[in-house]
Amino acid sequence: MYVAVKGGERAIEASWRLLDKSRRGDTRLAELSVGQIREQLRLSVARVMTEGSVYDEDLAALAIKQAAGDLVEAIFLLRAYRTTLPRFGYTQPLDSETMVVERRISATFKDLPGGQLLGATYDYTQRLLDFKLMADAQANGSASDTQASRTVRPGAATGETAEAAEAESMPRVVTLLNQEGLIEQETSLPGAPEPRDLTREPLSFPANRATRLQNLARGDEGFLLAMGYATQRGYANSHPFAGEIRFGSVTVEMELDELGEAVEIGEIDITECQMINQFHGNTEVPPTFTQGYGLAFGHSERKAMAMALVDRALRAEELGETVGSPTQDIEFMLSHSDNVEASGFVQHLKLPHYVDFQAELELVRRLRAQHAAAQTAQVSESTEAPQPSQPTHTGHDQQEQAA
Repeated sequence: MYVAVKGGERAIEASWRLLDKSRRGDTRLAELSVGQIREQLRLSVARVMTEGSVYDEDLAALAIKQAAGDLVEAIFLLRAYRTTLPRFGYTQPLDSETMVVERRISATFKDLPGGQLLGATYDYTQRLLDFKLMADAQANGSASDTQASRTVRPGAATGETAEAAEAESMPRVVTLLNQEGLIEQETSLPGAPEPRDLTREPLSFPANRATRLQNLARGDEGFLLAMGYATQRGYANSHPFAGEIRFGSVTVEMELDELGEAVEIGEIDITECQMINQFHGNTEVPPTFTQGYGLAFGHSERKAMAMALVDRALRAEELGETVGSPTQDIEFMLSHSDNVEASGFVQHLKLPHYVDFQAELELVRRLRAQHAAAQTAQVSESTEAPQPSQPTHTGHDQQEQAA
């Protein structure tokens, strides 16, 4: 990781003051508060929490404000702060099937147990600028808005909607496929090692799927989106279906040594995506579907979907597929997905490189001088070479010339 180095103390302090002034903007306008960012820029907050590896909406909103809206810089700030926090232990694996669902859709089955919950989404809006928002109008939500976003559960009694089903179990789409044995089983192998913690250990290869998923969760959304898009355009053996996308809150539990059992310590909002992909099978495995998985903090559907696409592509070698695109190359993908590392390496180019450049400059000048000397020597040799003798004219030629 490259970080800024200090030099020219007075100039740097002046730069800080200018930064504060630039961040504040026009003082005739009300200052944007951390609470406003937390509540009104929730999608940005979700991305910063996910890629910053810290679930804290207030800290993420503060980082966004401090970074003047630069989300990659905000992620850097949050990660840096994270290193100062004590580690109390590890929570239990999340059980997303018990999620209190706010949005749940599937592109593979229309009729699902519990129904499809549209929730709050841009998917069904026209991408037109809404100039009414410039009037600072306060939108008053109502219970009917929530009700209208939900579809009726198939076979439900009159008046019973998906709200009633929300309290019931909402089995995953993959569970429906699993009943027929049409999708691969994903179970923990006995004796499997504990997943590594990439926030405390550096990435190394080979990397198993648990490590890859951690890396992708912290990876830059734009990078994953581009690489996931590439898999859909033929740069991987991928034909994905959005099996299920869920957004809602889940409880977080932690096992306390003093009690000898796991206790609930809070709730967090997450987005989960399961992609279903074709797999033709082999002599040992009958034709079946395979999966790609994505999970992110807050409402982060695009990130979770891109993560699921890339996760499936990275399983190529495991599934006996030919590795023929960068998205299927584990080392390439994991080594270049982290936006903080990539940003640091790119932005270090802004730091002084005077000595390095002078060395390069001197080398180029010397090479040019050598090239010019070689050209001069070549021209000189060409000039000094003996001229070929003129051909002797025969008598017949002389008679023609005289004529």
